[in-house]
Amino acid sequence: MSGELTDLERRVLAHLDEDLLVERLAALVRVPSVSGTLAEVEVQEVAADLMQSEGLYVDHWEIDLPELQADPWFPGAEVEREAAWGLVGSTAPVERVPALVLQSHLDVVPPGDPESWHGQDPFSAEINGGRLYGRGSCDMKAGAAANLGVAQALRAAGVTLDSPLGLHFVVGEEDGGLGAFATLRRGHRADAAVITEPTGGRLVVANAGALTFRIEISGRSAHGSMRTTGVSAFDSFLPVHAALMRLEAARNASVDPLFGDISHPYALSVGIVSAGDWASSVPDKLVAEGRYGVLLDEDPRIARTAFEDAVTEACLAEPWLRENRPVVTWPGGQFASGRLDVGHPLVGDVQDAVRATGGVAGEPCAAVYGSDLRLYSGIGGIPTLHYGPGDQLLAHAPLEHVVIEELIAVTRSLIVLALRRCGSRD
Repeated sequence: MSGELTDLERRVLAHLDEDLLVERLAALVRVPSVSGTLAEVEVQEVAADLMQSEGLYVDHWEIDLPELQADPWFPGAEVEREAAWGLVGSTAPVERVPALVLQSHLDVVPPGDPESWHGQDPFSAEINGGRLYGRGSCDMKAGAAANLGVAQALRAAGVTLDSPLGLHFVVGEEDGGLGAFATLRRGHRADAAVITEPTGGRLVVANAGALTFRIEISGRSAHGSMRTTGVSAFDSFLPVHAALMRLEAARNASVDPLFGDISHPYALSVGIVSAGDWASSVPDKLVAEGRYGVLLDEDPRIARTAFEDAVTEACLAEPWLRENRPVVTWPGGQFASGRLDVGHPLVGDVQDAVRATGGVAGEPCAAVYGSDLRLYSGIGGIPTLHYGPGDQLLAHAPLEHVVIEELIAVTRSLIVLALRRCGSRD
């Protein structure tokens, strides 16, 4: 496909309402849709209204959480939910398979320490210096706004697509992918999908996976003044942690060239450590929880086995741990890796659309974080990549924001992609 715009594409691009695009992003950011809160339901209601205002056919359903969680392929969750809703919009009745789906998640992580926002409300959607601030503005409500912007421009231009364009808005991505899993289990499919995660203009065709682990280590309590009569669970954890760091180094010794100069795409990080219940007592229990990277194309079961073997090896060298083995479990989110072949036509189509709208289409690359890509490409069998507005380094960060010019530029590229993928006529 040509990197130059057609007359029809120029006409549709002229109908993009940039003010409305930013207004809708602000409306989404102002809903504090932290994973596991009822605001996840509220933000889906807001998004459903926006879809309907663009004349889309909408499937908005309550997810049967017990049924979904009982599914043997359920991707896990970090938080409990009272309710969750799925949301799909389409330019044609939802029974028709779209030629292209634009997917985004509307759940966000907590805003963190209020002081890190310098007195600003994390959900204010304040605009300053050409940037819109707020938790979720970058990750990834800007992507959702861009997807809505595509539908708005197509409708305003009066374009009829030969094949449907679909929008998938999900929740639960931040803690496992519950919403994407529910959407696919409901039967929604597509010929291709673009997840508008923040990529800073890059085409992300693969991403590492991530598994949440929990290690419980037993000790023997004693008075702190006579600590040698007990066994500190904290001290016992240290050789286990050292073994895990050796495992991380080994798994990052040789990485896929798609990761470029990233030295540790498969990070192993201990995020929570809790031990003891009294300052002057030897702790008799330690619990460590963290995140463990999954290699590209690696079966998560093999990744878990490697982790458990590393813990076992550490225990064999320690008399106490040989007799009192730590317990390793795998709660929470379980992200496999995902990949799209760099030669797939979708890659070239996105690159052409970016170039046609004045952007720079970089070479395909891989991301270190887990995402819904592995569900769409795996369970859904849908060729999928990431391309969206925002810098991934700002995701989950204080003063999270998105540059409005970038939001507009990406939306323009997605409009052209939709026209070319779906086919169009006046």
